[in-house]
Amino acid sequence: MQWESWSAFWDMGGAGFFVWGSYGVTFAVIGLELVLVLQRRKETVKRLLRWRRAVGKDGSGRAGARMES
Repeated sequence: MQWESWSAFWDMGGAGFFVWGSYGVTFAVIGLELVLVLQRRKETVKRLLRWRRAVGKDGSGRAGARMES
């Protein structure tokens, strides 16, 4: 499709507000989703590190415990 000018392109025959508005809302929601995912990941990593320190490196629940055979 060819447009006579940039203003005609942005206007899109009167539907420009809806077209560009929908693009704007979509990109805003995708951006918000990325921020929330990164925030949730950061919290999960912190929680897992706290859990790992509480359990200990061997996973027995006792810090520094050794398995006896």
